[in-house]
Amino acid sequence: MADGVASYGLVEDAAIAVSSGRIQWIGPHRDLPPDHADWPIIDFADRLITPGLIDPHTHAIFGGNRAVEFEMRLNGATYEEIARAGGGILSTVTATRAASMQDLIQEALPRIDALLAEGVTCIELKSGYGLDQDTELRMLRAAREIAKQRPVRVQTSFLGAHAVPPEFTGRADAYIDTVCIPTLRAAHAEGLVDAVDGFCEGIAFDTTQIARVFDAARDLGLPVKLHAEQLSNLGGARLAASYGALSADHVEYVDAAGVAAMTEAGTTAVLLPGAFYTLRETQVPPIDLFRKAGVPMALATDCNPGSSPLTSLLLAMNMGCTLFGMTPAEALAGVTRNAARALGLADAGSIAPGQRADLAVWDVSHPAELVYRIGFNPLHARIFGGEV
Repeated sequence: MADGVASYGLVEDAAIAVSSGRIQWIGPHRDLPPDHADWPIIDFADRLITPGLIDPHTHAIFGGNRAVEFEMRLNGATYEEIARAGGGILSTVTATRAASMQDLIQEALPRIDALLAEGVTCIELKSGYGLDQDTELRMLRAAREIAKQRPVRVQTSFLGAHAVPPEFTGRADAYIDTVCIPTLRAAHAEGLVDAVDGFCEGIAFDTTQIARVFDAARDLGLPVKLHAEQLSNLGGARLAASYGALSADHVEYVDAAGVAAMTEAGTTAVLLPGAFYTLRETQVPPIDLFRKAGVPMALATDCNPGSSPLTSLLLAMNMGCTLFGMTPAEALAGVTRNAARALGLADAGSIAPGQRADLAVWDVSHPAELVYRIGFNPLHARIFGGEV
């Protein structure tokens, strides 16, 4: 490898011993223990091996698309005009409610496959486009089924507190109490929920409403995360941290008090440059403040039909550097080690004994190449559970 690789923690001329889907040993090949010396060998030559990539924030299960709205915006239509024409998130809710579980799976699989083709071995999938009990449960069941149809680890997040559905316009509190929380309990009883998410913003729910959802999550023993401080600062990051949240996501407008709360709680900042790019935002997340405060930074695609129709984690890494000022080493950590933290996964995101043998093998000479190129996929092989 070239100079400047120390920050990546690379092992030169490495060997990785794998058994039963777990890493048993890693180190220089010359130090391979004798009891591993006669194991079958796959030689990847002088290629780079990283942990399998992790996408810790996606909305990849939904019905329909919003390409026409994208064109309308480019032609000058405002968000309000698009909403009055039946567009916006509610158009996705309508399409998702009309879709069967099989429809949702078949529409999502091409998006999942695009991520897997770039070395992704773990993906988070949210509900949140149903906003009624039947559809929210159907989305979560579809997420569980995707893990059976593709070699990928799926973590589910219940996002019932995503938006106020049209039948509850002006009655957000009633929606939280009569639909969102009961649906969360039903989903948990069915084993469909790994974490609970919400959208804390002026166009969605306030901190008091989100707190009621988080109280229900805590009663069920479920971890929480939050869309916070994307468009304004309502104190969402501090709220999330007060519940020991796994992550606060977007966080463009988080302030020093929010960052301090995240530091104390060990909450990861999940950065979503795809939405920043698509919405042409100008408020950049406080990267230097996160660094100084020791807040781990993860990166994700935020794959969704409206604000981030992105299915390339490699491009999200590039955007994290070019738009937000992250370093290539931070970007790589953001889709491996820190992405695992954002999902509460202790057995993923690094190459170490005991970790899952989920790996990506790259045709590159330096780790920075994964971030530097645009629209180029250097993946040589993807290893999931020890299987190439």
